[in-house]
Amino acid sequence: MRKLRIYLDTSVISYLFVEDALEKKNATLELWSSILNGEYDVIISETTIREINDCSEPKRQMMINKIKSINALIVYETEEIITLANKYIEDKVLSKKSRDDCLHIASAIVAKCDLIISWNFKHLVRDKTILMVNAVSKMNDIKEINIVSPSMLIERGD
Repeated sequence: MRKLRIYLDTSVISYLFVEDALEKKNATLELWSSILNGEYDVIISETTIREINDCSEPKRQMMINKIKSINALIVYETEEIITLANKYIEDKVLSKKSRDDCLHIASAIVAKCDLIISWNFKHLVRDKTILMVNAVSKMNDIKEINIVSPSMLIERGD
């Protein structure tokens, strides 16, 4: 059986270091252990790298070190990704203020990921967002995708 191809947004990497949400941190650490064991093909994007670089020290360097510890493929913004992200904004999947979230989704879809993994319940891990992303995908003959939290992935047992 092939490995799931998962896209990690910045929130997943960030939760490796939180101290005020231990349940989420523990789920993220469990996912990270599975990643280190080679259970998933991991994708991150230029958007993820940019968001990490915007963090203050020492968190920025700790997040960079975590990324370096795994075998992740980095997807760089292409015209296809930018166009798709803009389509999500145009079709009101998310607002212009959430452009980076649209870039995360577009990067994952263009990279042919099976799942987007995120702790962003405000914009990404929401039924409305998932349904609208997949509606846009269907109308444009693009692969559909699901968006789940690390704890949801662990519970699935994939």
